[in-house]
Amino acid sequence: MASGQQRVRLRCIVRGAVQGVGFRPFVYRLARSGGLDGWVMNGPEGVVVEVEGDPDAISRFRTALTTQAPPRSHVAGVESSYLDAVGFERFEIRQSDATEAPSTSVLPDIATCGDCLRELFDPGDRRYRYPFINCTNCGPRYSIIESLPYDRPGTVMREFEMCPLCRAEYEDPENRRFHAQPNACPECGPRLELLEPGGTRLAIRDEALSVAVEAILDGRVVALKGVGGFQLVCDARSSQAVSSLRTRKQRGDKPFALMYPDIEALRAHCGVSAWERELLLSPESPIVILDRTIESREGVLAPEVAPGNPCIGAMLPYSPLHHLLMRDLGIPVVATSGNLSEEPICISNPEALERLAGIADLFLAHDRRIARNVDDSVARVVLDRPVILRRARGYAPMPLDLPSSDGPTVLAVGPMLKNTVGLGVGNQAYLSQHVGDLETAASRTAFRDVVEGLTGLYAATPGIVACDLHPDYFSTLFASTSGVPVVRVQHHLAHVLSCMAENHLEPPVLGVSWDGTGYGPDGTVWGGEFLAVGDNDVERVASLRPFPLPGGDAAVREPFRSAMGLLMEMNGGSLDGLPELGCLERLDPAGLDALQKAVAAGINSPRTSSVGRLFDAVASICDLCHVNLFEGQAAMMLEHAIREPARENVLSDRTDPGWQREGAVAGTPLIVDWEPMVHLILTMRLQDTPLEVISRAFHDWLSSAICGVAKRVGVSRVALTGGCFQNRYLTERATMDLEAAGLRPYRHQRVPPNDGGVSLGQLAAVRMGLYRCFSQLPGKGDS
Repeated sequence: MASGQQRVRLRCIVRGAVQGVGFRPFVYRLARSGGLDGWVMNGPEGVVVEVEGDPDAISRFRTALTTQAPPRSHVAGVESSYLDAVGFERFEIRQSDATEAPSTSVLPDIATCGDCLRELFDPGDRRYRYPFINCTNCGPRYSIIESLPYDRPGTVMREFEMCPLCRAEYEDPENRRFHAQPNACPECGPRLELLEPGGTRLAIRDEALSVAVEAILDGRVVALKGVGGFQLVCDARSSQAVSSLRTRKQRGDKPFALMYPDIEALRAHCGVSAWERELLLSPESPIVILDRTIESREGVLAPEVAPGNPCIGAMLPYSPLHHLLMRDLGIPVVATSGNLSEEPICISNPEALERLAGIADLFLAHDRRIARNVDDSVARVVLDRPVILRRARGYAPMPLDLPSSDGPTVLAVGPMLKNTVGLGVGNQAYLSQHVGDLETAASRTAFRDVVEGLTGLYAATPGIVACDLHPDYFSTLFASTSGVPVVRVQHHLAHVLSCMAENHLEPPVLGVSWDGTGYGPDGTVWGGEFLAVGDNDVERVASLRPFPLPGGDAAVREPFRSAMGLLMEMNGGSLDGLPELGCLERLDPAGLDALQKAVAAGINSPRTSSVGRLFDAVASICDLCHVNLFEGQAAMMLEHAIREPARENVLSDRTDPGWQREGAVAGTPLIVDWEPMVHLILTMRLQDTPLEVISRAFHDWLSSAICGVAKRVGVSRVALTGGCFQNRYLTERATMDLEAAGLRPYRHQRVPPNDGGVSLGQLAAVRMGLYRCFSQLPGKGDS
């Protein structure tokens, strides 16, 4: 104990992601090294610390709480108060306080650290080849926790009694596994097992892994129970294995994610930049979208992995089980979600045996329960910045800041597709993991589980439920029957406010919100919107010129319908006199006649301002894609037609008056007229212009339109948001053009630009009081 000046006592409440990262052991060592007495514990509001000692030592301790905090912690704030000394005689870790509602952040699941990895492959270590090795610096967190505070009794690991050796590590302040809640070993922890489809056990422990490896090398599909759910694994080099999995899973042409043994093996098949390498090797370990090398497109990988796609989504092993599997295999494998397409991943052994019957040949499972499904996250690098495309393992439910802390707790139930759920508590937003599309009974059950799990974990009682303006979304119907006051937030406004929230932007901001579809308060399908956000209001200052969608929802699956609607709009309502185009040959003469009559009569032909549907139309006009076998396929193919990165805008030197940078923008509110661009594309097609040139011109025109509107509106800060900005070329082109024009572009990084970020925008709309903007439904009052 320090002597000298009169002792003082400091009480600190540390908020943020400070549980499950070794924060209490860190505080213990920090206090002991400074000669301070007192205690630390996990409390409902975060980590609570009281220390007594010399005032100078107390001051150094307070500074070190944030400057020397563990690398995987995130200190969102420290509330401190000086109190009279009470005579503590030692420093200790106290039992957690579970008597109040928790408000601390939960850490995501963390990839295996270097220390555990070394032990995993050390024949002399007692955890040699143990698939569940972990410590305070790595391992499962969000996928195993069932209640806060984060202690073993509140996790699924309470079902495993620690052996004396593990208990000694757990209780030793100097040990790396001091208070590591998932701590276990082969003697006392979870156990691997290999099951037949009927559930018969074939092998256990390392033998189970060995047999699974042989099965994969033999071309079979193995369902592997990972950190947040089951994955379907097969040899990525085998056309037979990949084709079989694609058929069984009903996957269509949607690309599969791959897992590689190590970064060197991945570099042999893909270009990997410094930023991409950092993402791949990060504690979050997401799937990263990478450009394939020519060699990997010509026979190394089965072509069925990503048909016609110059990119692949790749990841590295992130759990001990994955490290063991990939070390033994030594080859790239498909590692896709353990589900049927568009359904949630399986998390329990009985569920997997039932739902994956007929898909998996064998099941590599274990007896550690998974508390909630947490899929793999997906990211890509755009202009040297990571952007998250699917926020799940490694990221959820890390908090984000909201514009204000005023108001009650808010539950945001998100949109219909790529759903996530958000919880607003004070100025913190807790976003759930990726839920997916709410179109099946299984996904809707998963959605309810996520709502219950998120509110239950934080012991939160929402005073408001925020939902989409669309009256028929399942999430909207859920909100309307919740018994809690409901506010409706227009879809594209939520996109803009999401981008503003994660970038800490205050009005005025021009939001460019481009996607496939969103319910417009005027009864049309929005999707090409420019929204000027002020302090107290939002104005739709510009939008894409609308066109009809023959067949309504069918046009989303069949881009040729969007092409026909676009061509009819610019051709006086008729398809007569147009050049020969593949999109016009998709229907026979009778079908074409019926379609034109339906559009003329306004039958099942809603009008849309959607840039996503414009992408579909142009892809079909270019004969790239007439039918989408998965969401966004046509737009993806149009982007992939461009093989070089964004450079100078190819339209900058054009002199055609209808094709100036701002020539396509007119009217009040401004209308972005696509007709000159489509005429140019038709001319290019007749001249046999390469598809890459046509696609680049189309993308550059879109960027020119963004700059044109921004300059006319006179708002310097421009937020780029919506699913269309998953497109790397479009995002890079628009960012570069806006900066060249002296404007300040902002884009998503931690939150997806697609509908996975809508729940954050719904929370922000409530906190900012902007949810009433565009809330007027046709024939209805405000929400």
